Amino acid sequence: MARSSCSFAPSKAHTLFMPAVLWLAMHGLSAQAQAPVNDATIAAQNGVDAAAAASQQAVNQLVDEAASISGEYARTLAEIDSLNQYNNQLQKQVDAQLAEIASIQEQLSEIETTNREVQPLMERMVQTLDQFVKADIPFFSQERADRVARLVALVDPSNTGTAISEKYRQILEAYQIELDYGRSLDSYQGTLPDGKVVQFIRLGRVSLMYRTLDGQETGYWDANSKTWVQDNSYLEAIGDALSVANQEGAPDLLRVPVPAPRAAQ
Repeated sequence: MARSSCSFAPSKAHTLFMPAVLWLAMHGLSAQAQAPVNDATIAAQNGVDAAAAASQQAVNQLVDEAASISGEYARTLAEIDSLNQYNNQLQKQVDAQLAEIASIQEQLSEIETTNREVQPLMERMVQTLDQFVKADIPFFSQERADRVARLVALVDPSNTGTAISEKYRQILEAYQIELDYGRSLDSYQGTLPDGKVVQFIRLGRVSLMYRTLDGQETGYWDANSKTWVQDNSYLEAIGDALSVANQEGAPDLLRVPVPAPRAAQ
C-alpha cells in the first residue's frame, strides 16, 4: 500500500483571513486603549462646562447686583435732589418768616412810640370835649356829661385793660355823636332848673326851646346870658317846630329864637 503524503499550503482564503483577524485584533486593542482617554476628556470637558456655568452664574449675579446698586444710586440721587428742592423751599419760608419777624419787631417799636404820643393826644381830646359840652347849649346835659366822664376814666394812664385803639375809637365815636347833634332836629321831655317839666325842642345847635306840657308857656335858651328866657311870643313857632320834630307835620321853614350875633373876642 502506497503511502500518500500531503503538504499544508495556505490557501488564498487563509491568506485573506489572517490580515483581517490581525486588523481586528489590533484595532480592538487600540479602542480599548483609547476608551480611558475619551472618558477623561469628557470628564474634563464636563468640569470645564460646569466651571463655565458657575462663572456665568456668578457674572449674572454680579450684573444683577450692579444693576440693583445702579438703580439704588439713581433713586438716592433723585431723593437728594428732591430734598435739596424741599430745603430750598424751607429756606425761602424761613427767610420770609425772619423778614416778617423783623417787620413785626419794628412795628412793635413804632407802636410803643405811638402809644407814648397818642396818650397825651387822647387826654387833650377828652379835655377839649369836656370844655365844649360845658360851653354848649344845655341839651341832653346829663347824658353828655356822663359820656365825657366815662371817657375821662377810659383814657386814664392807669387803665391798662383797654387797648389804645379801643380808647381812641370811643373818643372818635363821642366826637361823631356831638357832630351829629349839630345837624338834627329833635324833641325830648326834661326839667328846667326851677323844676318845671317841659318839652324841649332842639334845632341843631342854633336854638334850644321849651314848651310846658299844658302848652301855655314857651321859652328858649339865651346863649349870650346863659339863662332860660320865657317868651310866649314864640308859642306858635315852637308848636310848629315841635310838630316837625315829632314827625307830626311836614318839614317847613321854622321861625325860632336864635342868639344875636356878637363881635369876636
